[in-house]
Amino acid sequence: MLKPGIKIIAFAAACAYFCYLYPRMDPIVEIYTDGAASGNPGPGGYGAVLKFAGKRREISEGFRLTTNNRMELLAVIVALEHLKTNKYPVVVYSDSRYVVDAINKRWVFGWEVKQFNGKANPDLWIRFLKVYRQFKDIRFVWVKGHASNVENNRCDELAVAASRKPGLGADPYFEKLRRDPTL
Repeated sequence: MLKPGIKIIAFAAACAYFCYLYPRMDPIVEIYTDGAASGNPGPGGYGAVLKFAGKRREISEGFRLTTNNRMELLAVIVALEHLKTNKYPVVVYSDSRYVVDAINKRWVFGWEVKQFNGKANPDLWIRFLKVYRQFKDIRFVWVKGHASNVENNRCDELAVAASRKPGLGADPYFEKLRRDPTL
């Protein structure tokens, strides 16, 4: 007869082996994101790579005056807004502790209760929560930036390239905030 602790370990090992033999067959949407700003604030951009069922899509956009954190968050928002359905699990990979921790540690929900009083980027957090709540199964994973994650590195390339395009448009809320800090 096995001791209780040994039974648990044996059961866990059996479960892990079963998952190895029979991996999850549901397709998963993978989203990789990054933001960049030169000068912070300065010209900035975001990049995202969306992967699903063997398909891949890259998106990016730049702004003439913004911050790195705004671009990190906007990358996630725009990527989620590009999804045509919410019926598949979504995993978002980001190198932004600002974004990942705010969600995984549930800070953003406390900020929302306090109407984002004193918090940066309330316009984007409100937009994020609107799209976030459309998904039943969504996870956020932090990845080390500028490391060995090929997709995160590609997002960085997209974000930097977008921030350097000529004739960049405005990040309207940020530029309005710069003119009137009481917003």
